[in-house]
Parts: sequence; structure tokens; C-alpha cells
Amino acid sequence: MSDLLPLMSYCLLMSGTPGPNNVMLTTSGANFGYRATLPQILGILLGGFVLTLACCLGLGQLFLAWPLAQQLLRIGGALYLLFLAWKLSGATMAQAGALPQPLGFAHGALFQLINPKSWLKAVTLASAFMPAGLPPLQAGLLVAVLGTVVGFPAISMWALFGVAIRRLLERPAVQRGFNLCMGGALALLALLLLR
Repeated sequence: MSDLLPLMSYCLLMSGTPGPNNVMLTTSGANFGYRATLPQILGILLGGFVLTLACCLGLGQLFLAWPLAQQLLRIGGALYLLFLAWKLSGATMAQAGALPQPLGFAHGALFQLINPKSWLKAVTLASAFMPAGLPPLQAGLLVAVLGTVVGFPAISMWALFGVAIRRLLERPAVQRGFNLCMGGALALLALLLLR
């Protein structure tokens, strides 16, 4: 178990710190509540699980062999984050109330394919935290499962934080300011990716 402590600590750090997923989950929790955000959370976890397992089985070597792939992912992810920031900063309480639900399971899962932070986490897990002495599939499954188990409460906290501040956002001007700030945070993350 002590061999797994650094792996679990890294997963907690990567899942619990600000990033595109957590900014979107906070916004979703604030605008829609936790229950409506849960499909997106589960999608993020499944997408991260699949991505981590694929990297543990060798996909992460693609970035080492073809650096242009990493560059393309970074640019594509940054452009998508800018698009989300633009949409989010224009959202109003009326629009949020008119939407049947926030981003769903499929969006959460597929977003991991272009989320540079998810790739960084998956490639690092595959290259630095694979347990020695296990066949690659078993080691990859162990790493991916632990990442998912540790990630669930960490990313849920971001959605729950959004829920906690929901009452503060009842006034349209305050919610507009919140959505502008969250859109600005996504735009800043996008710009940092392009450095």
C-alpha cells in the first residue's frame, strides 16, 4: 500500500487543483446543482479512466515519438477552452434556467480527449507510477482505477462548491459576474496552454 501512496497523492493533486474540468464543474454546480452535474462528473471520470489505461498500455509513447501530436492537442484544447469561455461568459440566469440540464456524460468523457491537463495526468501516471512486477494490463487497470476512485471526491468538491455558492448567485447581476469570472478563468487556462 505504501507504494501506492505517491500514486494516490498525485491523483488527488491533479484532480483537486484548478483546471478546465473543475472550472466547468463549479459553474455547472452553481447553475444547475449537483444532481444535474453528476452525469458530467461520471463522464469525466470514465474519460480519464480510458485515457489513463490507454496511456499505460502505450499510447503515451505517441507524444515521445511524435512531439507534433502534443502541440496539436495543446492548440486544439486551448481553442475549445476559448470557445467554452466565450459561451460561459455570455450565459445568464434565464438561459441557465431554460436549459434542461448541464453538459452531460458524453461531453464530460469526450472532453478528456482534448483536455491537456487530463493528458498530462494520464501520461505521467503511465510513465512514473506504473507498479513494477505486474503485467501491463493489470498495472494499467490498477492505476486507472485508483485515479478514478481518488478523482471522484476531488472533482465532486468543485461541483459542490458551485452548489454552495448558488444562493449568492440568485441576483442576475451577481450570476453574470460569476459566469464572466469563470469564463475568464477558462480563457486564462487556454492562454496558458498556448505559451
